[in-house]
Amino acid sequence: MKTSYSHIAAYITKDGSVIRELMHPVLHGGQNQSLAEATVSPGTRTLFHRHHMTEEIYHVTAGSGRMTLGDETFEVLRGDSVLIPPGTPHCIEAVGTTPLRILCCCSPAYTHDDTELLEAEAVSR
Repeated sequence: MKTSYSHIAAYITKDGSVIRELMHPVLHGGQNQSLAEATVSPGTRTLFHRHHMTEEIYHVTAGSGRMTLGDETFEVLRGDSVLIPPGTPHCIEAVGTTPLRILCCCSPAYTHDDTELLEAEAVSR
């Protein structure tokens, strides 16, 4: 199955990031994982959240950010990858003047039902 970026509509996830589902079982027929591109605007961050079942890998493709993963906070730059184990609270903030773009690989595939928000509203929104 092949997809084309120009034909993929963006939507906003529960955590507040703008997502393009590059590959998702519901849309493309895969079974065990999803791949999406997330965009976080400069000066904003996703809501603090966790996924109970899903393991995620974030790979930064553009911009820079500050990742909160459990009790840790650290800088992420283009080329960095971060493993987010199931059940781990996390959020990411775009720092700098350009959007933060991240490839998000989820296994099992992303679902809204597996996303638990741990705050009602992001501080910097």
